[in-house]
Amino acid sequence: MKCYANWDSTGTPVDFDMGPKATELRSQLRDLVKTHVPEGFLGAFTDDPADLETAQRFCRALAERNLLCLAWPEEFGGGGASIWEQTVVREEMWAHHEPRGAQYMGVNWVGPIIMRHGTETQQRKHLPPIARGEVIWCQGFSEPEAGSDLASLRTTARPDGDGWLVSGQKIWTSYATMAQWCFLLARTHKVGAGATRKQEGLTIFLVPMDDPAIQVRPLRTMLGPHHLNEVFFDDLRVTRDDVLGEVDKGWSIVQDVMSFERVGIARYARCERLLAAAASVLGDRWEDLPAELRVRWMRMLTHCRRARLLAYRVVSLQDSGRIQPGDAAAYRIAVTKLDQDSAEVLVDIAAEVSPDDPGGRWFIDEVEDHWRYSQASTVSSGSIEIQRILLSRAMLART
Repeated sequence: MKCYANWDSTGTPVDFDMGPKATELRSQLRDLVKTHVPEGFLGAFTDDPADLETAQRFCRALAERNLLCLAWPEEFGGGGASIWEQTVVREEMWAHHEPRGAQYMGVNWVGPIIMRHGTETQQRKHLPPIARGEVIWCQGFSEPEAGSDLASLRTTARPDGDGWLVSGQKIWTSYATMAQWCFLLARTHKVGAGATRKQEGLTIFLVPMDDPAIQVRPLRTMLGPHHLNEVFFDDLRVTRDDVLGEVDKGWSIVQDVMSFERVGIARYARCERLLAAAASVLGDRWEDLPAELRVRWMRMLTHCRRARLLAYRVVSLQDSGRIQPGDAAAYRIAVTKLDQDSAEVLVDIAAEVSPDDPGGRWFIDEVEDHWRYSQASTVSSGSIEIQRILLSRAMLART
């Protein structure tokens, strides 16, 4: 499988071609979605617990066919496929409302990060359950006064015998109500007391969410239940066995996490699917839409193409080990803006669709869901302002 997603020496755009193998994989994934995911499914995190169970069953179905962690090495329970095949999985899943549920986090970045930085014991403990679709992870990063400026976090791990006691608060923690494990970032040395910069003295811990020292409080928002939560740590006991990588060196792992996470969601795939469906849903009434609206629709399809190419470029750089923060930032800026801009166009189109028309109710519900999620896209996983700063720094460094 080949994929061209870069620019040649003259600066001319080079197209991509994933070939027949990708086409066959897409067809297989779509058949599985049609078979295992009920019509009207809008994600796992609704008021109906059946939606979460649908996602869990679907993950097991993917795992049984070695498709859940397709590009993972075989020794870690994966399929040993190319990163481009995993990209196909990523696109098809997000296009169909992520029927893997919260598992995408374990598949896309928790697992790969543990492969890179974990001990052999940690790899044996954590990777097989992720590959089987049996475990959900959450990310303990953001805090009330440390979101985009993550290095300013205040959750501390103070020494206690042969380990630490962790105390503090995290916020905006997705899936914390259902997760079995947390990828937790805490400060093990304060600035001026072992750390000269705020990015130093930070450590990653892998901790079980059923520990009584951890309390989760859901934050109900327009995104629905289960998505966002506050998490409180009250003298959570951790040991060196829970440390991922080196003590006080967690910031380098955080940078790795961000590179994987920011390209891990193929937002452009859902945008493109809904935009492509608009004309068929309206049928003969498509030509009656204002010309200005159809021009905006066409512009969004072009922006989908741009975001896809940027994503493929980042995947290629990631695969070669040459990815830099600016590369991921450029993609994030394009795809999050696409998310919001396409949502506005789709809402205007959906206003012309009758819910009584065949497919009309489906389209309206999907567009509404897409619009709600798009509102948070420019602040989640690092705000767009921070992405612009990262990209600007990268561009200045090249001059």
